[in-house]
Amino acid sequence: MRIVEILLVEAPHKPGYMAKVLGVIGEFGATVEGLNAVRRLDKDTIWEVTVEYDDSLSIDALSEQINLLPDTFITGKSDRVFDRHKQGKIQTVSRISIDSLEILRDLYTPGVARVCQAIQQTPSKIKEFTNIQNTVAIVTNGTAILGLGDIGPEAGLPVMEGKAAILAEIVGLSGVPILIKEKDPLKIIEIVEAIAPSFGAILLEDIKAPECFTIEDELISRVPKPVFHDDQHGTAMVVLAALLSATKQTGVDLKDKVFGQIGLGAAGMGICNLLLEYGVKQVVGCDLSEEAQKKLRSLGGTPMSLDQVMQTADVVVATTGVKGLIKPEMVREGQIIMALTNPDPEIEPNDALENGALFATCGKVVNNMLAFPGLFKGTLDAGVIEITHQMKIAVSETLSNLARDGALVPASLNKDAHKKVAEAVYQAAIKQKNEFL
Repeated sequence: MRIVEILLVEAPHKPGYMAKVLGVIGEFGATVEGLNAVRRLDKDTIWEVTVEYDDSLSIDALSEQINLLPDTFITGKSDRVFDRHKQGKIQTVSRISIDSLEILRDLYTPGVARVCQAIQQTPSKIKEFTNIQNTVAIVTNGTAILGLGDIGPEAGLPVMEGKAAILAEIVGLSGVPILIKEKDPLKIIEIVEAIAPSFGAILLEDIKAPECFTIEDELISRVPKPVFHDDQHGTAMVVLAALLSATKQTGVDLKDKVFGQIGLGAAGMGICNLLLEYGVKQVVGCDLSEEAQKKLRSLGGTPMSLDQVMQTADVVVATTGVKGLIKPEMVREGQIIMALTNPDPEIEPNDALENGALFATCGKVVNNMLAFPGLFKGTLDAGVIEITHQMKIAVSETLSNLARDGALVPASLNKDAHKKVAEAVYQAAIKQKNEFL
């Protein structure tokens, strides 16, 4: 894991002194992310140096090395990541300023009773007179948090707050973290079903496979609201977008090529499922789990060994979490390879290209943040109760079309891209709604 910290370094205000500090940081194996002079003293300058380093290294050891330099020493340090998480990243605020008794009485008692009765008489009015259509439950049991594994729901809360912050900042939706201390899929289903009336949609997050498949499928059938497991489908949508861009740039028709998925966990299975729905005729995949292989077969894919996938597939995506799993000699001439494990991929893009790949990239490009905000915004605005494959494909095609200057997808913080994704999802949802009627 990469760690980012800020060091306060006091050094003489003379030529070459900060160069020596930067040299020590480089030799230590850290990367300088930022350098800023924060205060000028009589003969010295205090510098704010932002460094990124692997967690196998010790920041105290780096500090000791810097302190050995002539007239130079560390005066303080702070962890930027922890600083930005202090007191949490989200809060609930009122849309209306309560600065008079009249407003208080209208918003609360006695005025609110009339609104409650209106919703009782016409339940659909809940969408008009409450925030429910802008509210998403972000549900986890903490069994598959990022690449950290089963660390529990409480330890996963910073991730859920991060999702909520993104929804609020990017598309104006209110995300509410829901932590469930339970691993039994049936009990999780019952809990989520029971709280579903509070929300416009349900975002399932960081629930491990294979339980996540059962939980999502059953909730979709039980809850008349959009239910979406981001680990499966968020990654899948951005992968499809990246593949559409890559095949467009290389003159390849994705639907006519053999697609190979290495790793059939939540993300891998979601990718296979979406590609089959998109129209890719042949999907193969590998995983050590026999249950995962069986599920791939049920979707219409073909289980294979790792070597067989690399020998058969024209387009390969890997989501295994295993650094260096794909050996350079496994690469075939003309393959498209996306090794998506972070921070260290199954094969480095340069190694894949040097061994004959037509195109190669890694997980730094594929970020599911590009998909889920606009997907939920478009879905909730359309008022539909299910997120369909057509809506997911609309996300992928929109993201690919918005990529510029050889990029595979737009920048994650491009708000215009998120707005266009929401519009595309809305149009796809309305079209399906009208077809159903």
